Amino acid sequence: RPSVRCSLLRSRRMTAPTLLTVSVQNATRERLNKYDRLRGREVNTGEFWDVVVITAADKNQELAYQLQIKDKLRRKELPLGLNYLVFADPPGAKIGNGGSTLYALHHLEGLYGDKLSQCKVILIHAGGYSQRLPSASALGKIFTAVPIGNPIYQMLDLKLAMYIDFPIYMKPGVLVTCADDIEVYSIGQNDSIKFDKCGFTALAHPSSLAIGTTHGVFVLEPTTETAQLELEYRTCHRFLHKPSIEEMHTFGAVCKTSQNFLKYSSRENYSILRSDSEFVYTDSTYYFDQQTAKVLLALFNQMGGIHCEIDAYGDFLQALGPGASSEYTRNLANVSKEEPQLVAIREKIFFLLKGTPLNIIALNNSRFYHIGTTQEYLFNFTSNPDVRAELNLLYEAFCICLSAAKESSNAVCVIHSIIESGCSVASGTVIEYSKLGRNVSVGNNTIISGCWINHQAVLPPNCFLHSICVKVDGKSGFVTIAFSIDDNLKKSVDCTSKINLLQFFGVPVTNCLEKWGLSDSKCFSEDTKCMSLWNAHLFPVCTSLPDSVMATLKMVNALQNSKTFQLAKEDKLLSVEESIFLKDVVTMLKFREELCEEIGMQLQKLTYL
Repeated sequence: RPSVRCSLLRSRRMTAPTLLTVSVQNATRERLNKYDRLRGREVNTGEFWDVVVITAADKNQELAYQLQIKDKLRRKELPLGLNYLVFADPPGAKIGNGGSTLYALHHLEGLYGDKLSQCKVILIHAGGYSQRLPSASALGKIFTAVPIGNPIYQMLDLKLAMYIDFPIYMKPGVLVTCADDIEVYSIGQNDSIKFDKCGFTALAHPSSLAIGTTHGVFVLEPTTETAQLELEYRTCHRFLHKPSIEEMHTFGAVCKTSQNFLKYSSRENYSILRSDSEFVYTDSTYYFDQQTAKVLLALFNQMGGIHCEIDAYGDFLQALGPGASSEYTRNLANVSKEEPQLVAIREKIFFLLKGTPLNIIALNNSRFYHIGTTQEYLFNFTSNPDVRAELNLLYEAFCICLSAAKESSNAVCVIHSIIESGCSVASGTVIEYSKLGRNVSVGNNTIISGCWINHQAVLPPNCFLHSICVKVDGKSGFVTIAFSIDDNLKKSVDCTSKINLLQFFGVPVTNCLEKWGLSDSKCFSEDTKCMSLWNAHLFPVCTSLPDSVMATLKMVNALQNSKTFQLAKEDKLLSVEESIFLKDVVTMLKFREELCEEIGMQLQKLTYL
């Protein structure tokens, strides 16, 4: 019989972890084990969160999240005995994660009243449609599969696992975090991370100055302690939001490494933070106590609604600490959209929070990883030895692989999928929630998500392929979207004469439309003001999942081979944006459930061979 590789528990690594990552690896394994013991059972008072809150961009996304949480609870994949809540942003203007934080507090107060003051809440920002990783657009980045655990982890599980000890040493309050980053860390054997101070308390990670320019940076108050330990409690003088290297030096954010510090650094940090080199402490997750939550609720009530984007990091944290200055309220350099009321709202935030302490928990043996883009997703799941070692990631997680993938230094990651004999998968590829049949050839550095390919097919290198079930005019159908992993779905133009500036697989969109027999007017609606790959009507709706995949692949292959492929005039074409709005979450989850049952049955048969 063919070579069979079906791994639930086995992990193959490309390189052995260095001594610098072993402590993080062991600490992570312990946290995962603790979380596994809580999955599917009622938690005791005080050992876990009282409330888990996930934010959503709108009511459509809110419903999708609620359905998935309901499914996870039914399958006993989450700890039981607590509330999992989803709060959608209000319709209208984007309000940012800061606005979402205020709205979430408003909803919690309405649900819990005075009892909220005794609750330990984790607030996970998961709103938005993940244009840089479209496989997470329909069902949400907080439900992105991660190649560990049985049942398979999703980002929600990983976030809860990494913070498993936080509620035990936390005063009632709110921990704020994002859905698409991962923090790994180790602390001393007798140490614990405590959120027991008034005001805000933030985790801080040693980072290079270059990393600091794209993150928040803490300017710490001087300390008399000379030894640098894995865990340090410090106070912050002021917070800098995406500062320049010159600003880091000017405001005293830059620290010097020591030999004692280096022994607690992860492998990647060690290569950056050599002895006597410079580094800064950057942000990730933060907490505020319930008294501070009341201050933020007062701010929300004062504003009477939010009509512009507020940053939960830049706009809140820059108001904290004794060195805080109101100058940032007028600095719009890092703002995606300038709105007239933003400065006034920032000033309100500043004067309301002024004088509030910002406490720091410096995790000197820590790293944070981001998986919010196609490149980050591929790198961290297939090629990054640090994240693979520290998180104990599997190359094959709850899957059937009846075909040997090409071996190389960059491996293939298969999650909750079936790869049949005769299928060839090149290196650096991630396959999730999919079925690949015989005579399928997958190029390197490719993402395949939610697809069923049962005919001969060739996927080019650097390809992104993702299927979405949709409901159009009351009927179910399937749309498969495809892009190059290097395509920019956010780039837009303001008129059809400029759409040649948009590129699909490196080919100007005008050339693509010509090869597919499409006109500009069919690709973009007349009332579209900003035209992009995100809202271009490119992908046909089909009655079956395999037909949908093949139709889109024929379009891609036509471009790759400089041929034409005529779409039928009666074909209904959807954009990514429309596909997400019309998504049929129930049918998408049903496909995953059926795939799970098929994998389970095949695994059971294989154990008897």
